[in-house]
Order: sequence, then C-alpha cells, then structure tokens
Amino acid sequence: MLFRTTLAAALLLTSAAAVSQHQGATVEERLQRLEDESAIRRIIEDYTVLLTSRDFDGYAELFAEEGTWRNGDLVKRGRAEIKEMLLTMFPDTPADFVNDHNYMLVSNIRVDVHGDTASAHSRQLTIQRDKDGNPKPILSGVYEDEFVRRNGQWKFLSRNDITLIPTREQWGKLMAEGILSGE
Repeated sequence: MLFRTTLAAALLLTSAAAVSQHQGATVEERLQRLEDESAIRRIIEDYTVLLTSRDFDGYAELFAEEGTWRNGDLVKRGRAEIKEMLLTMFPDTPADFVNDHNYMLVSNIRVDVHGDTASAHSRQLTIQRDKDGNPKPILSGVYEDEFVRRNGQWKFLSRNDITLIPTREQWGKLMAEGILSGE
C-alpha cells in the first residue's frame, strides 16, 4: 500500500511539474512544442534507418550545412565530411544495397525544445546476425544531440555518438575488421 501511495504521489508531482513548465503558454505554443519534439524524434529515428540502409546522401542531409558528428576524438564537420566518413566506413556499397544483416534501435529519447534550437539525449543498440543467423547485440551507446531549425526544417547541429559497449577502442578495432560488412 505504501508503494502505491508513494507512486501516486510521484506521478502527481511529475504531472504538476509538466503542467507548470507550460503554464502561461498558449494552446498554439504547446502544440508547436509537440510538433517540434515529434519532428526531432523523427530525425533521430531516420538517422538509424538511413545509416543501416547505407543512404549516405539522406544521412548527410539530416545535418545542418555546418553540422558536426563526433565520436571521441573523431570529429567530422559539414555534410561533405560526414558523407565521406560513411563512404570510408562502408566502401563498395552497391547502389541496390539491401541490409539484411543488422539494424539499430533507438530508445529513451528525451527532447528539449528552446525556440529554434533543441537538445536531445537517447540510447542506441545495434543488433546483427551472428554466424548462425541469430540476432546478437554488437554495439550500445548514447547520443547527445543539438538541433537547429532552418527554413522550417530541424537539422542536427551536432551529434555526439558516445560508444559504451564495447569500448570505443574495441569498437574501432571491430570496424577496421569489417564487422558491419555482413561477411
């Protein structure tokens, strides 16, 4: 009984905090915030689909012209550098590529909108077939993102791709060995 009462009180306080956060905002302002959050979540989800389908142009277009992608000391600035990184990671990708080897899940997405800028935090898990065809988690990490709205469109201003499991060093070695090549 004490647990239920405590849980109910916590939910009530959380709801009150959410309502007070938007106190004084018009219905239109609150609706715009929800639409912005939805558009940003869609970009985060599109990122995984475009990466695993090897749509390098679509992937690069998710970033602002001056956008950056970072993983540790590796930093790519601008769409051209970001696309070149993918071409290097996945050389000789055929035009008719169909990925039946791995996929990514993104979860725990938290978006905070501040006018024409926003930040987001999420987790990702990459799963691929093992040698027997069974799904096997191969990579887990965190994304810390900054977004900017330009001409009515949300874009990544920066994405910090933080590798957790395996370590960044171990992941770099696996990538060099071609772990994502499907071989």
